Amino acid sequence: MIIAYAKSDIGKVREMNQDAYYISDSLSTVKLYLLADGMGGYKGGEIASKLAIKCAKSYIENNFKETPKDRESLIQLVASSMEYANMVVYEKSKEDKEFEGMGTTLEVCLIYNNKAYIGHIGDSRIYRIRKNFIRKLTQDHSYVQKLVKDGTITKEEAEVHPKKNMLMKALGCNAFVEPDVSVKGFLRDDIILMTSDGLTNMVKQEDLFRIATGNIEKAPIKLVDLANENGGLDNITAIVIKNI
Repeated sequence: MIIAYAKSDIGKVREMNQDAYYISDSLSTVKLYLLADGMGGYKGGEIASKLAIKCAKSYIENNFKETPKDRESLIQLVASSMEYANMVVYEKSKEDKEFEGMGTTLEVCLIYNNKAYIGHIGDSRIYRIRKNFIRKLTQDHSYVQKLVKDGTITKEEAEVHPKKNMLMKALGCNAFVEPDVSVKGFLRDDIILMTSDGLTNMVKQEDLFRIATGNIEKAPIKLVDLANENGGLDNITAIVIKNI
């Protein structure tokens, strides 16, 4: 059985919450968990993130039953849901000058048969906790991550880099998008943690681990509270999913 809890908060500095999320009911056939962190102008980011969640959710729910349940078909379902969401957000950004340049990160986690089908674009993150180990399952699509990969700067330097929030890839900014899609085991007692960067920029990885492995129902609230205590410089969203 899969249980999930989530919390989203405006933080201490921003004027509106441009994060959005969705978690499916524990009784629902489709075990789907989504997180988006919008960006762009007045209301643009808020619209982009909500729209991305709505489109990815409806695409997966409408096509899940007919989709063969093999690995490749489920990977394709997740990728297609993100491509569809991208198209809708991109079209919307062209409709109105006010929405020009809006975009969003998008994390998709579809759980089926002890596997997590993960779609990722942007710098929101997905972690898996197994036994005493936390592992980041996504690579940030950010300028500093590219510098780390190229060996130009260290991971430690990336944490405090002035261009830390500059994205190389986001959803809704171009007509076409190539999300990262991967499949990871999600066994009994494993925990998946989905976060916006408003959480990971404020909370250390060891604290993510400590809180997520505590009381699962209270974990998202505690994570948000800690991010706010540490400055709350951005909107904060946490989804904690456990296979029990």
